[in-house]
Amino acid sequence: MITEQEWAIIQLSLQVAGLSVLISLPAGLFVAYCLARWEFTGKSFIDAFVHLPLVLPPVVVGYALLVVFGQQGVLGHWLEAHWGWVVAFRWTGAAIASAVMSFPLMVRAMRLSIESIDQRLEAAAKTLGAGVLGVWFTVTLPLALPGIITGVVLAFARSLGEFGATITFVSNIPGETQTLPLAIYSLWQVPGAEPAAFRLCILSLLVSFAALWFSQVFVSQAQRRVRGQDAISER
Repeated sequence: MITEQEWAIIQLSLQVAGLSVLISLPAGLFVAYCLARWEFTGKSFIDAFVHLPLVLPPVVVGYALLVVFGQQGVLGHWLEAHWGWVVAFRWTGAAIASAVMSFPLMVRAMRLSIESIDQRLEAAAKTLGAGVLGVWFTVTLPLALPGIITGVVLAFARSLGEFGATITFVSNIPGETQTLPLAIYSLWQVPGAEPAAFRLCILSLLVSFAALWFSQVFVSQAQRRVRGQDAISER
């Protein structure tokens, strides 16, 4: 049976991962579409910048977030002074750190999906009178849905396992910022707590597996829907 403490850690982890996806999804869709469809000066620079968290040490990302969003940081001080929001050493800060670290995975999956769409379908929709938003909602978005779902689930799963940037930015505070990987790390530092750490490892494995399994189900359903729409359009 899952103990009350373990359940609280799982709930916090899911809460952080869920908020991180909500934070990054609008920007991820926009950036993926821009990189897939637009040609502009500095595109390669933007592309490299988006993927930077994949190659930087997570501690560096966490320190950068602390400098920017800390109570004495540029944005952190402004948010606290004008809105009363404090994200450093809060679970919301853990969500921001997870969003930054998972953002490249989300963008890459969505970009590949958008690039695979036949642009002649979008052009046909325009000739039928659809505007930019009409083409997006009736053609691009439905056809890109499998990649969008994949990107969301990859970001969610990556957020569940985020450690380095999170512990640097928001520390390891039980009940506030202690997600599954941070709790496992804490238990490994306590003599005799190996069984509890092992239980959390198993729970982490099960939660991550469930997220990936659900993604496969949703992606399969979305792909069948896209194939059905393609068959209808061919008729």
